[in-house]
Amino acid sequence: MHTGQYRLGYARPMTELEKGPQGLRRGRGARERILSASHQLFRDQGINSTGMDQLCAVAEVSKRTLYQHFAGKDELIAEHLRRFDPEILPEVFDRADLTPRERLLAAFDIHPPLCPFIAAAVEIHDPGHPARVYAHDYKKALAARLTETAREAGATNPEQLGEQLALLLDGASARSRVLNTSTFSTAAAIAAVLIDNAIPTAAAPGGAPRSGRRRPRAPRPGPHP
Repeated sequence: MHTGQYRLGYARPMTELEKGPQGLRRGRGARERILSASHQLFRDQGINSTGMDQLCAVAEVSKRTLYQHFAGKDELIAEHLRRFDPEILPEVFDRADLTPRERLLAAFDIHPPLCPFIAAAVEIHDPGHPARVYAHDYKKALAARLTETAREAGATNPEQLGEQLALLLDGASARSRVLNTSTFSTAAAIAAVLIDNAIPTAAAPGGAPRSGRRRPRAPRPGPHP
């Protein structure tokens, strides 16, 4: 996951005044500490349960420093989401060692505790909130990558398969959270069936049977009446 580098240009040791009240650290690395604290707190206790005072305490910055980097909590939440998977699962979709079909199934090998975009959408009711807008755009982009890969795999209706797999991923993430146990192995098995039904046999590498299943044999002709 990309974690950008930020240079705030301090060329000398910071004074106590610059550090903020109670000697809290400010300047170099402050933005990264704020984002790291938001990742931890939003994941562990939720967005609405996390206050700015607690964020400042965990990040070891003053409120003044926090507001120098972010105009408010809404902007911080949006940036927190932008830090998640900005390239849309490159560890899956950019793998040259896997066939397109294998890349589709590899998406189900990633088991986050709960998709942060789903979590944000549940907690933030306003569809126009910057975080909700970004979550919407991310989910559309994920479905588009699945669709593109489905097309490469030879699916007869790649848009439908991409949307089905996107829905299955989101459902597995939410159900895993509710049951407090991973359901991705079950989701992967369902995905394999969807993929095999969507891709003609001739489109599979070498025309070989998929998922280890044998092709049904044609019935032998019986005796003529």
